[in-house]
Amino acid sequence: MIEVKDLTMYFPLTRGIIFQKKIGDIKAVDGINFYINRGETLGLVGESGCGKTTTGRVLLQLEKPTSGEIFFDGNDVTNIGAEELRQLRRQMQMIFQDPYGCLNPRMTAGDIIGEPLVIHNLTSSKAEHRDQVEELLRIVGLNPGMADRHPHEFSGGQRQRIGVARALSVRPDLIVCDEPVSALDVSIQAQIINLLEELQEKFGLTYLFIAHDLAVVRHISDRTAVMYLGNIVEIAPRTDLYRNPLHPYTEALLSAIPIPDPVVEEERQRILLEGEVPSPLFPPSGCKFHPRCSKARLPLCQEETPILEKRAGAEHWVACHLV
Repeated sequence: MIEVKDLTMYFPLTRGIIFQKKIGDIKAVDGINFYINRGETLGLVGESGCGKTTTGRVLLQLEKPTSGEIFFDGNDVTNIGAEELRQLRRQMQMIFQDPYGCLNPRMTAGDIIGEPLVIHNLTSSKAEHRDQVEELLRIVGLNPGMADRHPHEFSGGQRQRIGVARALSVRPDLIVCDEPVSALDVSIQAQIINLLEELQEKFGLTYLFIAHDLAVVRHISDRTAVMYLGNIVEIAPRTDLYRNPLHPYTEALLSAIPIPDPVVEEERQRILLEGEVPSPLFPPSGCKFHPRCSKARLPLCQEETPILEKRAGAEHWVACHLV
């Protein structure tokens, strides 16, 4: 369904108030390649600031990429007009991270969910509009009688369900889930994850699931992509990635996942990364991970940028000189 080729997204950094002078580019996304099959969930993980959310926003054309191509059902969406993009919005939707900030506090839940129906002219009467809003509330596990309430009258989990219903209202094919459970309690996280899985099975949805919690991604994703400082360093089926991580950064991330077994937790070796994540304004040369990598081989890793290549079996890709 989705194929991304050499996608870059640079944000210009300027100095001055009246006479602004460009002093560099923040390389949020720096030449990534991946695809998403119809009906599957691709998990996108990495530290905060690595470019995950920017990737999702560019995928939906909420941000125009600096360069690269994004194909949706074989059509390049980076060069389409405003009207074509408006029609495309029906097929591509987003669930936002903050259930408190992404809902208009002056609108009722029914208005929030029903707004996309009005924009895309999907209902022919007020009665049909009301019926569809009530059905969407039922689908996400909310009482239709809550349609007249405002966002401040709901809990965090309920607000996120409203966000899910809003994304689902136009019956999209692809939904970008931008850390949809990170702001919720653990028990509520499980409910939202289960809801997303049920909706995917019921409506044949395709997800790009963005998160920094690898335990959550492991539960919901079919394949997982690991991102570091604007680059994808490893992509593999869920089972392969967790059983046989190849990139040193992936190994470090997986070693930080807590295991609910005190014996295993005590015996396993934790990989601690030294230093801070480099600035995307001045990223390191060669492999961007080499300043923090205990396995780095200099000067190779410092001078040559590794290419994302297929290794260790079917659909396991990694960008590392040492593999």
